Amino acid sequence: MTTERTTIDVQSERVVLAAGRLPDSNHDPRDPFGELRSLAEQAGATVVGELSQRLERRVPATFLGSGKVQELKALCEETRASTIIFDHDLSPKQISNIEKATLRKVLDRSELILDIFASRAATAEAKLQVELAQMEYTYPRLKAMWSHLERIVGGIGTRGPGEQQLEIDRRLVQRRKLELQRDLEVIQARKRREVAARKREHFTVGIVGYTNAGKSTLFNTLTAGGAYADDRLFATLMTRTRTWDVGGGIDVMLSDTVGFVRNIPHHLVASFRATLEEATHADVLLIVLDVSDPAAELQYQVVTGVLDELEEELRDSSHAEDQAWTAPERIVLLNKIDRLADAGQLLAWQGKIPGAVPICALGGDDRRSGLPQLAAMVRARAVGQMQEYRITVPLRDSRTVHAIESRATVLDREYSDDHVTLLARIGERQVAALRAAGAMLDVAHPDGTPVPVAGARAEGWAPKEDESSRT
Repeated sequence: MTTERTTIDVQSERVVLAAGRLPDSNHDPRDPFGELRSLAEQAGATVVGELSQRLERRVPATFLGSGKVQELKALCEETRASTIIFDHDLSPKQISNIEKATLRKVLDRSELILDIFASRAATAEAKLQVELAQMEYTYPRLKAMWSHLERIVGGIGTRGPGEQQLEIDRRLVQRRKLELQRDLEVIQARKRREVAARKREHFTVGIVGYTNAGKSTLFNTLTAGGAYADDRLFATLMTRTRTWDVGGGIDVMLSDTVGFVRNIPHHLVASFRATLEEATHADVLLIVLDVSDPAAELQYQVVTGVLDELEEELRDSSHAEDQAWTAPERIVLLNKIDRLADAGQLLAWQGKIPGAVPICALGGDDRRSGLPQLAAMVRARAVGQMQEYRITVPLRDSRTVHAIESRATVLDREYSDDHVTLLARIGERQVAALRAAGAMLDVAHPDGTPVPVAGARAEGWAPKEDESSRT
């Protein structure tokens, strides 16, 4: 049987899940098909059976052994399943051989994830990224996925036997890939400029984590962001950024990002590179971990592993022209602590990840949610190390004077005809941000030694607009 693969939609289909478990497989041993089952259900399928085989090495032709493939066919007949979904990537030839042996449509893990991403894409950028990822997946598989390969096209301008439809398909796909890459680069170049500008003016915080860990819920609790939050995989595909008031008159920019997943397709990571890179350009990363999930430890390893790879690529890429770039600090948030059966589980996690902050992203009782503690930690990093400075400001710059008076500890004041010199205890980043915002000021240490402009990094904090400070 040859199956024409013009769609990967699994909506309302009865499916059987299959996997070959190799020695280096990184599935959750307590529920090996748990994540794949959730992915299939999110795509709209009904899971009616599961089958796996332990393997020392994959079988080149069908991944599973021939006997297991026949067992898979029998299971599909017994459960009336029309589709088989594998928990790993298959080669085009393997897909074709398994389809012929089982008389069923076969999808691999990448196809399933792409199907879900396609159903979630709402913005122009997300749609471009998903289509490009689908093209990257489809191009090398055209020969095995289409049934009309040997059709010959003739007519005017095509003397002789003509051109195989496969070559036409490949040219069309390649042309479309180039169009998508150009369109996406325009959007992503603009995003990179926006991210760079935001970083110059503000202290930036990124929320990352496994899909469905509670990132968007946390984002909505901390801001008025209105990010879509639901108990399903890949509810968020695009980065959303809003202001987060961390107290003490300090605002930071908080970004919610796409969730990670185990064995995410390489071409999908490449297509979403700009979205994920935005997280690596933050000053601080909040890694949200659902500690109530039995697979939490595996999920933490996946997230940190992907971040490590992205940061290494960023160091080596042509985009990393700024030699001052350093990887952001990571703060691990132990989310959904209200779902833990006992306090011992939380203590175990705090032992595994020293410095991790227990939180409940839904908020609620401030004493137990952990969110005030989190805000204080971020505020301390946004302000920077506290120092005493002698700051001289023109009296006509009342906004800057007001900002320093209200947000720093002023120890002394000296007035002249047109200037005020404030001896203030203030954070390094606050001074840098005042300068970056264009404030007219001279900064010196208490002994009068000037603080050079180049010595302060322009980020983190700027005076808020305030009615009482306007002239």
